This record gives sequence, structure tokens and C-alpha cells, in this order.
Amino acid sequence: MEFIDRQDELSFLEEKWDAGQAQFIVLWGKRRVGKTELVKQFIKGKPHVYYLSESTNEKEQLSRLSQALGRHFAEPLLETRGFSSWEECFRYIEAKKRRFILAIDEFPYLIYSNPGITSLFQKAWDEYFKHGTVFLVVLGSSMAMMEHEVLGYTSPLYGRRTGQWRVDPMPFDAVKLFRQGRSFEDRMAHYAVAGGIPAYWLHFDHGRGFDDNLKNSVLKKGEVLYDEVEFILREELREPRYYFALLQAIAQGKRRLSEIVNATGLSQPVANKYLGVLADLKIVERELPVTEGKPLKSKKGLYRITDEFFRFWFRFVFPKRSELEMGRIEEVADSIARDLPQYLGGVYEKVAMQMLTGRQDELFEFSAIGRWWDRQDEIDIVATNQERDTILFGEVKWSEKPLGNDIYEGLMKKAEKVRWGSTDRKELFCLVSRSGFTPSLMKKANEGLILMRKDGVVLK
Repeated sequence: MEFIDRQDELSFLEEKWDAGQAQFIVLWGKRRVGKTELVKQFIKGKPHVYYLSESTNEKEQLSRLSQALGRHFAEPLLETRGFSSWEECFRYIEAKKRRFILAIDEFPYLIYSNPGITSLFQKAWDEYFKHGTVFLVVLGSSMAMMEHEVLGYTSPLYGRRTGQWRVDPMPFDAVKLFRQGRSFEDRMAHYAVAGGIPAYWLHFDHGRGFDDNLKNSVLKKGEVLYDEVEFILREELREPRYYFALLQAIAQGKRRLSEIVNATGLSQPVANKYLGVLADLKIVERELPVTEGKPLKSKKGLYRITDEFFRFWFRFVFPKRSELEMGRIEEVADSIARDLPQYLGGVYEKVAMQMLTGRQDELFEFSAIGRWWDRQDEIDIVATNQERDTILFGEVKWSEKPLGNDIYEGLMKKAEKVRWGSTDRKELFCLVSRSGFTPSLMKKANEGLILMRKDGVVLK
């Protein structure tokens, strides 16, 4: 499979490599996001040692790294004997005076095997590496572990890194390339399940349509994606049952903290604590109206599942697990098909927001983008630029009918309720439609009204 996207990440790594000096780079991101493939793409054609840490003891970790270094430097004795300590390993690397990449994947497993490993690597950098040419890269999927033990202020490694990059899920414009030649609707349906996680897209058969891929890769017992959510939660968390309850409540539409507490039976402090952990894992976020002036004090927060696969799984799969365990795949797939068009409307809003963000040069440069709501109304997209006193209001429709004047007029009416900027603020309106626009609305398109097709092309 052709390597897709990640041009910004690769450019960052190449720039660091071209600098020709010692580097200590930290890459982290959620599981399956593509960190390993990114590094493997980067080290192609360069002298390198790639080492994948595993859940084993320190002695075994050091032995396996010794073997990898022995193969790289063509020293069979090293492969056999191995290093007796980490410091011996670091001294050996420094003594070689060779420029090469040492990539250590799943670095948290080294920390589990020896909680003092960060202090050892700090000493290695300070005494052996930083004045040389070794290009050290450490990768990790445990978000909390990487951010606290490697990047955190209290970590021995704090201040040592020469660069860091959080590898985030890919945008729709990138992952849709996994379904080249397929319709926009097909790509959207697959994105609703796999989101921006490339590993999930690779489980879909390009020769099959969405319905078949859903049944064969997600709903079928024994397939990787069937147990993926449970695997990740049990791998990352100590009390997965509480997180299951929280995520199920949010997926069912309980988005206010009070609603979540009532649905789960958890106390508010406990729910807050666990929701914070899910936020650290980039699975859940507390969303606020984008125009909110004091977000920390706001009581308008709504919780949403940001990970597409988790959201889809808890919305459609988890409630039907007993049926799937009995092999009733067709019945479950039929029930999903009935609700999918409405569900895709919310996914399309996220895609439209990505499209607008990527096309600021055609519109205007905004500093914030999100949603807005009050007790009666909500607006799908609001983008603002405080310095220019400019605000954009957007409506997104996954409808099979072209959008008409009524949608535009309704959006303008809702915009009047939004308190932001000065009384002379500049207002722009944007309509994003899967099925195009009526001729009468097309005539109104001008600098104040932006019409965007489903593929992101801006019509004016």
C-alpha cells in the first residue's frame, strides 16, 4: 500500500536530519494513528536501528536492543553477549562516532520495565549523545505516559528534547485516498467508522462496498476491529467498566455532565475524573460554543466522543453485541443502514469544518472555529478572527435535496443571536451541501455568501 500523507511530519523530521547534529525527537499519539509507519518511511535509505519495545523485563529489553545494534554495526559478538547495563550500551553508541538514527518504538514499555529509565536516558543525552551526531527518536502510544514521563515538567528528560510532534489522526482529505476511485458517499461512510486512523482503513477491502466492509471487518466476531475498542480501553485504563458506561451514555446523546451522571449512576466528581482521563486519551472532549469568552468558567460545556471509531462503535455496535455474538450480522447491519444517513450528517459537519480550515486562503484567515448553541438554536460552524472583527456562520447539510433560500435565511436569523465582536463586525455566511444548491440561491452567492460543494470546492 502506498504511503499516504504525513507530509508535514516527514518535512519536520527531514529538517532535523539535515541539520547534521545530535537530535532527541519525541513522537507520540494515540494507538493505530501511524507513528510507526511514519518513522519507517523517514528512516528509509538512512543508517538506522529500529527497536520495538515490548512488555517484558529490562534484561530482555536490553538483550534485544544489543542484538539490533550488533546487526547494524556488524558485530556478531555483541549480538551474542549483549550489554550488561544501559550505560554500557550508551557508551558503546557514543564510542562509534557514527551518525545514525536510533528509533525506539513504544518507549513506555521501557519505562514499565524500569521506572528509572528516563533518568538513564537523561544521563545518556547529557554525557554521551548531545555533543555527537546520534539521531534519537522515541515513540509512544500511551498518551498520558508520554506527556508525563517524557515531556512533562517533572520528567528527568524535560528540556532535553530537540523537537517533538504529536501525531494526530489524518483529515478526511488525506484518508479518503484509501478509497481512490470510490464515490464521495462511500468515502464518507468509511470515514464515519475509521475516522483519521490509517490502520483502520487498511482493514477495509477496496474491492468491496461499505455494507460488505462493515459486516466483514467491524461486525464479524474474530476480526480485529470487532474487539478493538475493548482492547484499547483495557490496555490504557485500570477501570474500563466505568469508561464503558461514560462512553455509552455520551453516544446515546447524554452530553451534559448532569445527564451523564444520571445515566451512569456515577457521582459528579468520579465522572469528572474519568472524563478527564478520556480527554487526555483524545477519545472525548468537552466542547464549548466557539464564541465563549471565559471557557474555564462556562457552564455550557457538552461532552462528545471525538474518535470516530469509538463513537460509531458505542452508537451502533456495543448495544448490539449480544446479537452479534449469536451471528446475527445481517440484522444488525440492516438496523445501522436505517440510521446511517442521519448519523452521517454529524460526521459531515466535522468534514466540512476541516474543509473550511484547509481553504482559509479562499475565504478569510480565522483564529478559531467550532460550533455555537444556546437553549433554542445551534449553528454548525462558526469561525472568528478577533483582530479583523470578522465572523463566519456556516450550515452543513447531508441532504439529498439542493439547499434553498430558506436555509440561508434561517442561518442569518440565528446569527443575530450570536454575541461576539463589535456592532460593526463583518459577517460571512457559508452553506455546505452534499446535493448542491437551488438556482435562486446560486444567484445570491457573493462575497457575503459562500457556497461550498461536497468536495470542498467553493462556488461564488
